[in-house]
Amino acid sequence: MIQAKFSLEESHVHFLEQCRAFGFKDKSEAVRLALDRLRQELETRRLRESAELYAQVYQEEDGQLRELTESALLDWPS
Repeated sequence: MIQAKFSLEESHVHFLEQCRAFGFKDKSEAVRLALDRLRQELETRRLRESAELYAQVYQEEDGQLRELTESALLDWPS
């Protein structure tokens, strides 16, 4: 694995010193999990924002497509 050097606040260091009490095998595992969760959260947020923009464009600008979608939904099984 690649090693990296970075600065932390004292509260972060204190938390990492207790990582075994939270079920982590070491500090590195705790940091890796935190980074993985942050990446996933940011990707989810980006996808949500993109979907919201598409929905806004759909609602505001594409009346013909909206009508087509709504008519297709009427025939969709419940």
